[in-house]
Amino acid sequence: MSANIVPLKSSSQQSPHKKRRKPQVAFHRTELNQIMSIYGFMVRKGEWKDYAIDMLEERAVFSIFRRATETPLYTVEKRPSMAAKQGAYSVIAPGGLILKRGHDLKTVLKVFDKKRFSVAGR
Repeated sequence: MSANIVPLKSSSQQSPHKKRRKPQVAFHRTELNQIMSIYGFMVRKGEWKDYAIDMLEERAVFSIFRRATETPLYTVEKRPSMAAKQGAYSVIAPGGLILKRGHDLKTVLKVFDKKRFSVAGR
C-alpha cells in the first residue's frame, strides 16, 4: 500500500480567487502614549471609565466611555486617507460632531484642555 503525497500550498501561493485583505490602520506607540496621557488624567478625575480601540481598513478609532455600557463620549480617529486634505486626526463628539481635526495629533488633542473640561464642585 502506498500513500499519495499531496503538497500543501504555502500562504504565499494563494489561489487567484481569494482576495487579499487590506492592511488595518493602527495607532503608533507614540500616538497611543499621547492619547493615554490624556485618558489617564481624565480617569484620575473620575470623568472617564473605559476605552476601546478599533483597527479598521480605513481608520483607527480610540473610543472613550464614561461607562462601558454607554455609547462613546468621544472618539479619536486616525484616517490616513485624509492626511493630505484636512488632516489624518480628529476628535469626534456624540452625534458625529467633529470637535477638532488636524495633521498633528498633539494639536488635535488640545481640545481636551484642562480648563475646558474642569469639573465644577469637585
